[in-house]
Amino acid sequence: MTFHLKALRVLVFVFLMVSCGQRQKTQKSVPERPNILFIMSDDHAYQAISAYQNHLIQTPNIDRIAKGGITFHNASVTNSICAPSRATILTGKHTHINGKTDNSRPFDTTQVTFPKLFQDAGYQTAMFGKLHFGNNPKGVDDFMILPGQGNYINPDFITKNGDTVRIEGYVTDVITDLTLDWLDTKRDTTKPFLMMYLHKAPHRPWWPRPDKFQEFINKEFPEPETLFDDYASRGTAAKTAEMNLLRHMMYSHDSKIRPELVQRMRPEPQIPEFENSFHGPYTERATPEQKALYEPILDIINADFEENWPKMDDTQKMRWKYQRYMQDYLACISSVDDNVGRVLDYLDENHLSENTLVVYTSDQGFYLGEHGWFDKRFIYNESFGTPLLIRWPNTIKPGITNEEMVQNLDFAQTLLEAAQIEAPNDMQGESLMPLLTSNETEWNRDAVYYHYYEYPAVHQVKRHYGIVTKAYKLAHFYYDVDEWELYDRLNDPNELHNLYENPQYADVVANLKLKLEELRERYGDSDELNQKYIDIHLKNSMDPASKENK
Repeated sequence: MTFHLKALRVLVFVFLMVSCGQRQKTQKSVPERPNILFIMSDDHAYQAISAYQNHLIQTPNIDRIAKGGITFHNASVTNSICAPSRATILTGKHTHINGKTDNSRPFDTTQVTFPKLFQDAGYQTAMFGKLHFGNNPKGVDDFMILPGQGNYINPDFITKNGDTVRIEGYVTDVITDLTLDWLDTKRDTTKPFLMMYLHKAPHRPWWPRPDKFQEFINKEFPEPETLFDDYASRGTAAKTAEMNLLRHMMYSHDSKIRPELVQRMRPEPQIPEFENSFHGPYTERATPEQKALYEPILDIINADFEENWPKMDDTQKMRWKYQRYMQDYLACISSVDDNVGRVLDYLDENHLSENTLVVYTSDQGFYLGEHGWFDKRFIYNESFGTPLLIRWPNTIKPGITNEEMVQNLDFAQTLLEAAQIEAPNDMQGESLMPLLTSNETEWNRDAVYYHYYEYPAVHQVKRHYGIVTKAYKLAHFYYDVDEWELYDRLNDPNELHNLYENPQYADVVANLKLKLEELRERYGDSDELNQKYIDIHLKNSMDPASKENK
């Protein structure tokens, strides 16, 4: 009897151990869903990230993402302008489908956005920083977002309660403080999280934090080789765009020349200023204590301008404006990098890094003096391309790079697949998971589609659509012109020579036009939609109430 009792105990013990082992095996076979930290800055040129190019600035914290994961060298946007880019990211659809073709049209709130899908799937969701459109982002449990463009100094935020609060401080620091506070005090540790950490910087007008302002005012930066581009071998669009540093960058709004000095000197070239452009961002928002930090630096800038500007020729003036631009723009990025480091440090210190997928990107690229320009909008490289760095320990090999043609159109489906959430069938991108997991044979895209709509409007960049492959770029400028441009991306990386009429490229043009029409059909774009959005834009441009802050 005793023997049988002992045998029974042994059998029960073995059964329990096997059952426990089976449960553990089952649990391990279903990987834990990752947290998602989606970091996006505004107008952050890839040229100003040292993981891409290190001649302008060092960004050691953003580079941490690159060193720990993958850097995409052919990442691009579908429409290089703030609000449409963000709508594409949220919906996974081209702008002619989600309807947010320009900064003026309202966002269609019936559109399905990927944060809502995360929320429905049990993720805790939050958003802090710049959204640019809408006051109540869908699928976000907690948020504080900047109204429109927001302000660098003592920014206002719209809250989930519907009220607006002003927080004293520098916007990049404040957005990070809000993000870290949520992670530390509001995060539900029983759920994975989706954090949308969205910087205003380095959007125009570039107001650095006072210490960065002081640091960068003494720096001098190398000029791009195309700073004095004359657009001789390009079409009408490049020649008529209003984004030239010398002729269109404003003295007060951009270069920090006090309005009263501009009025007194009346410098050449004559450039109209945005109304209240200096007083709004700075004079009306900064506290006396903050002004005491800014004023000595403004004194240096204004004294230099007053003494030297009248003596300069146009070449020297162009160079002066370029240096002033880079000093402020890169100073803003330096703060972004510092603050990205704060958040990455938090993940490390709280043992969250191993299971957090971190994305760093921008809503589009930006011109840093290339072709003599600032701003974006064109299909040309500096505005079409965007930084994209992704880190996901144990899934993405550290320190790898990728040259495939990827777009912001792909972000939603990528994050959904990483979180094991099914993507809607009407999303138009492709998940980047094969590229993240080094399964490139499963990736078959060889071309991407681009379409820019906001014309006539600020900067006067003409409407155009086009196709881009690793080797070539074909664009059609339309509405008040009918011009085609072809660039050989491999042999002419600065895109200085339009080869559309070159007979040696006739076959290339013919093949690209066929592929372009295939892409337009696949994505549901057409000449009829072109005209529809022209009509809507012209109607909205007559209605001041419909315009958002650009």
